[in-house]
Amino acid sequence: MTPLSIFDAKTPLPDAALAAREKTLLGFDTRYARVHDQLRLLLNLGELANWSNRHHQKKLALCDLVADQYPLVIFHGDVGTGKTATAECIANRLAKESRTEDSLLFRLSNRVRGSGKVGEMGTLLTQAFQEVTQSAGRTRRAILVIDEGDSLAAARTQEHSHHEDKVAVNTLIQCIDDVRRFNGRVVVFLCTNRLSALDAALIRRAAVVEEFRRPSDAERRDLFTMDLDGLSLTASQIAQLVTVTGASAGRPSWTFSDIRTRLYPAAMAKAFPDRPLAFEHLYEVASTLRPSPVMEDK
Repeated sequence: MTPLSIFDAKTPLPDAALAAREKTLLGFDTRYARVHDQLRLLLNLGELANWSNRHHQKKLALCDLVADQYPLVIFHGDVGTGKTATAECIANRLAKESRTEDSLLFRLSNRVRGSGKVGEMGTLLTQAFQEVTQSAGRTRRAILVIDEGDSLAAARTQEHSHHEDKVAVNTLIQCIDDVRRFNGRVVVFLCTNRLSALDAALIRRAAVVEEFRRPSDAERRDLFTMDLDGLSLTASQIAQLVTVTGASAGRPSWTFSDIRTRLYPAAMAKAFPDRPLAFEHLYEVASTLRPSPVMEDK
């Protein structure tokens, strides 16, 4: 396996496609505002001394304590709630706001788990972090997004934890420890469906832990209103779609992904190519499809 295959994507930031994508993420601005200040601080730890001298006429002891935090952000929550997309878009907006024209976003591939050879997963993780840190160099910024983080960072105390998995967790922890020397110019976003499955040492290191939940009735209403603009649906029809995609009879409510990657294509397939897309198509599909099962976090 070559180092190039360790990553699913390497994207220079700021990126126009990610900037456009954030506009489709319902509630993005609210979530971004909630984590913005802490992430901005995390990405600029090297500037704390200058800030302190400017505003306090000396370097506060607190600066060293804060600068010692780990550059790790954990996004957790149910499947299909937009964790990875939000991580990428947040990284993009931060790069744009800081006018950092040479940032690079890496998305780690699940191929990093390797083929099962002894020591392979740990070696591939080390190679991945080496490439990320080399990209940062002395002045640039690099952001690494790890999807399905529980597949790499499951608790080492679990009875079924394999030796290779424990080595991978140890390697991941060591790599995150090591990138602290970059003073915030290298940051890791780890996304997981099961926070409780992560190793406790990783959770303790996270500077930010943010939960993602399935959309509420109001959020699904806003989503349908935004996505179905141009179909001239009535408020009553939108309300019916909200109801039919809500929790009922022991079923959970629909996720963002359920609606956009399953409901919309299936409804459009009923209309294409001879009829216009109508409310009836959307409602029929929503009434027959089942939402994704809840990923139990135990």
